[in-house]
Amino acid sequence: MSSTTGMLFAVSTYGESHGKAVGAIIDGCPANVQLSEADIQPQLSRRRPGQSDMTTPRDEADQVIILSGVENGKTLGTPIGLMVNNRDQRPGDYQEMSDVPRPSHADFTYQMKYGNRAASGGGRSSARETIGRVAAGAIAEKILKERLGTKITAWVSSVGEINARDMTRDGLTRKQIDSNVIRCPDEAVADQMIKLVAATRDRKDSVGGILTCVIENVPIGLGEPIFDKMEAKLAQAMLSIPATKGFEIGSGFSGARMFGSDHNDPFVQKEGRLGTTTNYSGGVQGGITNGEPIVFRVAFKPPATIGIAQETATFAGEATVLEAKGRHDPCVVPRAVPIVETTAALVLMDLFLRQSYRNH
Repeated sequence: MSSTTGMLFAVSTYGESHGKAVGAIIDGCPANVQLSEADIQPQLSRRRPGQSDMTTPRDEADQVIILSGVENGKTLGTPIGLMVNNRDQRPGDYQEMSDVPRPSHADFTYQMKYGNRAASGGGRSSARETIGRVAAGAIAEKILKERLGTKITAWVSSVGEINARDMTRDGLTRKQIDSNVIRCPDEAVADQMIKLVAATRDRKDSVGGILTCVIENVPIGLGEPIFDKMEAKLAQAMLSIPATKGFEIGSGFSGARMFGSDHNDPFVQKEGRLGTTTNYSGGVQGGITNGEPIVFRVAFKPPATIGIAQETATFAGEATVLEAKGRHDPCVVPRAVPIVETTAALVLMDLFLRQSYRNH
């Protein structure tokens, strides 16, 4: 199983949904970075379950503990161990599903691949796996902000068929985004999204959505052609998040319907450097950052585990009806906001270190 990402800023995550703990090991974090649990906790608190009636009611504080790699408030340059205890475990909720793979869930593929699986809550296929990357990504965010002034901001731009207006140039803040439980800063449609998720939850169903992410103050030159292009690494990272089904950067698929004369980003002198008048490239050209904001979107499918009775089959092939119990998100996108932000930070941090060592 591949649970490690990054070449120089290498992060390995561990733990299962209903195991004793989840977390991460970071190898390659620079020394002498001021760091404490308080620097990591805000993003974990934004990700945690039970924070509103838009999410699973599982009650977890998700308090991070730094186990190693930090002394007297500074990183040592040695591996940083991060741990979050699982406290509200209810493996019994999944007993009915031990012999029945949930439709569209990873139950079937994990069992077929390994001949075994953590049946309680999906184990490593659960979104609880993302705690490790969020904790590690919060550290990467801190370093990028302090050294480069980088700002990473994601928000919910659609739920089901409800779409927010384009806000990629609005300079949004996390305070604006967190001002409502759905984390959509377009107040004109946020209430509609909230009502849709609530109605979906009440009928024991689920619904998907899309997140938009903008990364500002990115230096020119990050990205390693050919196979480690910036957009390629971002796509790989985003599609490793549970429930993701699509990634596009800049103009994305809409750019395929345009002419080059409309789609090209003309260069102009901008604040002492060359910049572009438009940003259809999404801040990346030839796999290398061009200094403009990186803009991308991530599509999340409806969560597979739903309470509606579904005709399906057991692992033995016998027809059955599954009516999933347990605690599940009716829509994952509100909690996915900090996951996307911190996962993006891991990609940028690793590519930043690779470029920094090249320059030296």
